[in-house]
Amino acid sequence: MGEGCTLDRAWAAVAAPGWDVHVSGERRARSATPAGESLLQADDRALVEACLAGRREAFDIIVQRHQRHVYQVCYRFMGNHEDASDLAQDAFVRAYRGLRGFKGQSAIGTWLYRISVNVCLNRVSVKTPRLEPFDAAGTVDERGDRADAALLRDERKAVVRAAIARLPKKQRATLILRVYHELPHEEIAAILGNSVGAVKANFFHALANLKKLLKEDG
Repeated sequence: MGEGCTLDRAWAAVAAPGWDVHVSGERRARSATPAGESLLQADDRALVEACLAGRREAFDIIVQRHQRHVYQVCYRFMGNHEDASDLAQDAFVRAYRGLRGFKGQSAIGTWLYRISVNVCLNRVSVKTPRLEPFDAAGTVDERGDRADAALLRDERKAVVRAAIARLPKKQRATLILRVYHELPHEEIAAILGNSVGAVKANFFHALANLKKLLKEDG
């Protein structure tokens, strides 16, 4: 669905001259890791520590573990695979360059969500999302089976996605993370830098505004 190239293309943007970005992270991890110390079994925090210690293959594994969720966040914001792929790569490049700023106060998945959302919010501030027909998005996970968001179940209606794209940025981010990624309010608050109360309010207003937009569009 487009995110498969994220690893190599992201590494191409950050790797030092001579670094072989076309070798898979799994092969690099096995070849560069002594027996019994495989990074493939390490948790995310250990991978961050290994990467900061100079083992860049550890970041490949982080990308492999999280690229699908990062890509899907970007797709939900932009509505097309080309922009989503570019922004997912940008998010991982920024994550790699800012890895020393990761303090471990949240899960690395939450940190990557935060970077991805910020990248998307910056892009939609200067570029109107170009929505693809539904069939082109057939491989993106279709979730959102929540009683408070039943109107979103029929993703086949392009008007729903178009209406989401018209929501204020924070409301759109909250709705995407809550409905499509099924994140709890507390994690969304950590991602967006808001209070839990603000997240709940944004979600309530997002649903209300979405219903209003859909009503206006008939």
